[in-house]
Amino acid sequence: MSRGVTVVSHQRPEQVAHAVDRLIAAARTSGVELRFDHEEASKLGVEPIPGVVAVGAHPTQDVSLCVALGGDGTILRGLRRYAGTGVPVFAVNFGEVGFLATVEPEDLDQGAFERAFSGEFEHLALPAIAVEVGDGVQVAINDVSIQRRIGERVATLAYGLGGEEVGSVRCDGLVVCTPAGSTGYNLANGGPVLAWGVEGYGVSFIAPHSFNARALVVAPHDVLHVHNRSEEPVDISIDGRPAGHIDPHEEVHARFLREATVLAQLHGSSFYRRLREKFGRLSS
Repeated sequence: MSRGVTVVSHQRPEQVAHAVDRLIAAARTSGVELRFDHEEASKLGVEPIPGVVAVGAHPTQDVSLCVALGGDGTILRGLRRYAGTGVPVFAVNFGEVGFLATVEPEDLDQGAFERAFSGEFEHLALPAIAVEVGDGVQVAINDVSIQRRIGERVATLAYGLGGEEVGSVRCDGLVVCTPAGSTGYNLANGGPVLAWGVEGYGVSFIAPHSFNARALVVAPHDVLHVHNRSEEPVDISIDGRPAGHIDPHEEVHARFLREATVLAQLHGSSFYRRLREKFGRLSS
């Protein structure tokens, strides 16, 4: 492999120390140069090694793979960083669920990094949700949540599709999710699980004060309009991170983006096996 491999990790470096050692050993034998920005190198205690480890390199320049060591939050960070570039994210699960992870930590001593560096994985293109916030557009790989502020009154949110208002709901908020994100906040709301590969996105409500507030699956070409009919601002989060707000009587637009980013997955892996292993294990 002639190009570099970048590394992102979560905030508990002691948990990934063995994985970092295995990663560097695999890079040495595979002829790969690992790229760590200064923050990652300092956090993980990594020093430069000529031809093997580079510190302070540009995180997106001349890169063929991103390795993520962490839970779904860390994996999402890697997917957002390389959205639109075609660079796949190969993720090792050091989180609670790790639904997006490619392998588990116990796989590392069985040559997982060596297989990753030689390209022995499938490319799974994941969609995203683009939402207009303020003067710009932000991209969510999992979900966009719009919710009332803590201590404020119940929000009133009107939503429309295809230029038509669908309804107005008193609720704590709503969630707009991709298929990959449908097993997160959306599932907790009672929304539908969307298999990876579904062309479309989901909308579900947080604590609705109505029996008529039903979750729905939206066609990929339909733009969602969410209008804040409350007297107070409501907050917006992108993949669980604060991203802005909607003032009273203002609205935001959200749309579906096909093939926004790329996740590495092992040959023979499937969404349904992942669903069984991750959620079946938690419920047993």
